[in-house]
Amino acid sequence: MVYVALLRGINVGGKNKVDMKLLKKAFEEVGMRSVVTYINSGNVIFTVEDLSKTEIAGMLEDVIYTVFGLTIKVLIRSLDDIKKMMQTLPDSWTNDQSMRSEVLFLWEDIDDETIMDKLILKPDIDKVKYVSGAILWSIDRKDVTKSGIGKFIGTKIYKQMTIRNINTTRKIYELMLRAA
Repeated sequence: MVYVALLRGINVGGKNKVDMKLLKKAFEEVGMRSVVTYINSGNVIFTVEDLSKTEIAGMLEDVIYTVFGLTIKVLIRSLDDIKKMMQTLPDSWTNDQSMRSEVLFLWEDIDDETIMDKLILKPDIDKVKYVSGAILWSIDRKDVTKSGIGKFIGTKIYKQMTIRNINTTRKIYELMLRAA
């Protein structure tokens, strides 16, 4: 089965530095196959059989600690999970000079539609959709500083998600389809 591992908080602001070639090798050493990394923000596509997402995440968190000495949370999504999310994602959402669009991938502890009630949103500015496993968010670039969504940074909720921009998310999906 095809999965993506989304690592939270690596290679950000010079902290938690992880070399992607070494990360790929570490994944292979614990049994992941067809391992492909995508950019330095911790996106790893791979195949593995007969393991649950929880088992995979635990194995990968352990190997990252062993190899890099870092305690990094790993979120696992299957190709089916990402495919369902992509079907909800509006094609018109981009990440460019005019628009900022992101996917806030949620850990199971907060993965429920009621998470929307805990976000500070400005309905006239923020475009937000919940889909199982993620919050999809988009805003016009000119309104980014007016958005309420950034106010949750540093909160308990924020620590239970990992964020990828829409361009990265679409590329991850493309790589997962190629691996299938």
